[in-house]
Amino acid sequence: MLDAPVDTQTLTLANAINAGLRRALHDDDKVVLLGEDIGTLGGVYRVTDGLQREFGARRVVDTPLAEAGILGTAVGLAYRGYRPVCEIQFDGFIYPAFDQIVAQVAKLHYRTQGAVRMPITIRVPFGGGIGAAEHHSESPEAYFTHTSGLRVVAVSNPQDAYTMIRQAIASDDPVLYFEPKRRYHQKAPVELDGSLSLTEPMGSARVVVPGDDVTLLAYGPLVQTATDAARAATADGISVEVIDLRSLAPVDYATIEASVRRTGRLVIAHEAGSQGGVGGEIAASVTERCFSYLEHAPVRVTGFDVPYPPSRLEVHHLPGLDRILDGVDRALGRSNSLSELEAGW
Repeated sequence: MLDAPVDTQTLTLANAINAGLRRALHDDDKVVLLGEDIGTLGGVYRVTDGLQREFGARRVVDTPLAEAGILGTAVGLAYRGYRPVCEIQFDGFIYPAFDQIVAQVAKLHYRTQGAVRMPITIRVPFGGGIGAAEHHSESPEAYFTHTSGLRVVAVSNPQDAYTMIRQAIASDDPVLYFEPKRRYHQKAPVELDGSLSLTEPMGSARVVVPGDDVTLLAYGPLVQTATDAARAATADGISVEVIDLRSLAPVDYATIEASVRRTGRLVIAHEAGSQGGVGGEIAASVTERCFSYLEHAPVRVTGFDVPYPPSRLEVHHLPGLDRILDGVDRALGRSNSLSELEAGW
């Protein structure tokens, strides 16, 4: 018997999420979308465009401007057997819902000894690079990776955006699903596979560019930047292996360790500040697990430990090609100190 043809379409990252949400709504009547302006408007970034027209206002719900209310409603829906998908309009707006997420969503399964599940997906457009105002360009992922009971993933490309939103919705665990807003218009072929196994592990790390000299780890919006850095490094004869972390909690250390044991060097890049960031935890864990293989201490290339700056200064704040290449040089012992820009902050 011949396999059914796979439906492959070229989609933007935003449209891939839309396609994943549409499929989930179609396949399961218990899936409900909640968020500010996600219905009639289709969301600020039009990620949910057309879904309310197709599935109705009882399944794609325009909520009041109240993030704590959105998450509190989602908890009640989950108690009644629904699979709510909440949109946080911007990353910096998630803090009013922080108590609901870390005190209720993350703990109810454990608190009830497994009697209650919280299959809630929380979509969070995150990161900078769009010239936005305050509270619109933050990277709050580390707050949630510190909280036991939550899964945290970050997508970087249209295929993962489609696959992982479906996996997140199908999961019985609560999932923070971080979307890089400056990559929403990035296009790529996406396999819209109806037979996709939603029981597979969600978001194992993926080697994007193979290499031998340095392991470069990134996630979300910086995966593309890291890939560009790897290509640029080849001009100097440096072979950089780029890994897309994808899952921030739990972390796929097996893939990272296998790479570091070959290269002996690790560079970690993310937009969030270094203090208490995901990169620091990974650096410590890799040092514990791979100490005898390391030729150099792990290097972090991150945003600065300041409130997110005005849009005219964000180009200096965000790790770009030059800063990541400087991190690669430090890991190789070709540069012994932080760049002048980093040292000045």
